[in-house]
Amino acid sequence: MHIVVLAKMVPDPEGPPSSFEVNSAERRVVPRGIPPVINPFDENALEAAIRIKEQVGGTITLLSLGKNLSRAVILKAVAAGADASVLVEDDSLDQALLDSRTTATLLAAALRDLEPFDLVLCGRQASDTNAGVVGLGVAVLLGLPAVTLAQKVEVADGRVVVERVLSDGYEVVECALPALVTVSGEVGDLRYPSLQAIRAAKELPQRVVKAQELGVELPLHPWTETASLQPPSRERRCRLVEADSPAEAGEKLALLLREEKVL
Repeated sequence: MHIVVLAKMVPDPEGPPSSFEVNSAERRVVPRGIPPVINPFDENALEAAIRIKEQVGGTITLLSLGKNLSRAVILKAVAAGADASVLVEDDSLDQALLDSRTTATLLAAALRDLEPFDLVLCGRQASDTNAGVVGLGVAVLLGLPAVTLAQKVEVADGRVVVERVLSDGYEVVECALPALVTVSGEVGDLRYPSLQAIRAAKELPQRVVKAQELGVELPLHPWTETASLQPPSRERRCRLVEADSPAEAGEKLALLLREEKVL
């Protein structure tokens, strides 16, 4: 059983809002002083992979893509229970500028290079864009069956069984391997690696691949384009209601609220 977990490096979503700057001209959000982390939903996917490995055995490969990827962040994720990591790293792969098509195409090419694999797991969406497109894009490009929003993933008899989250419960979906599953937060948090595991992870295989080595000619025409990006506009107005009595003040306030179509 070979499981590949797709892991995107993102600015820590727990960072204060004041540390994120909206660049309207470049149509991007620029984090200031926010450390990178593995996307929390991808951490859920890694935890699901580790549980499968504990039940049926096998190996886990962590696959990440970007520019100047933090080795410390990758090391911590690998130490939680992966067996190797592959980094598609290139100066042209600025994650703030990568579109979903380019990302999915490069990841699909990297997965072809990792064949044979039995199961691909990734988060339901990334915390920086919340688009939820790349996982399914990879499945389409590789011709894999895909199951989304998994709260539990199990493997048996060459098939994957998924409890898929619904608004009022869950449904059980089963399909043949190889397959791709997007994992939701209901799976549970990624276990914290021990110091000994982190030290041991330094000796695990790690391969760095350039985008050109994957046979993908960049740039690709994007599937989607950000037409505009503006910070939220917050306007505050204060009007003082003057009156000689509480009853008069209440009456005037009600009239003002009706004028503003609040009531």
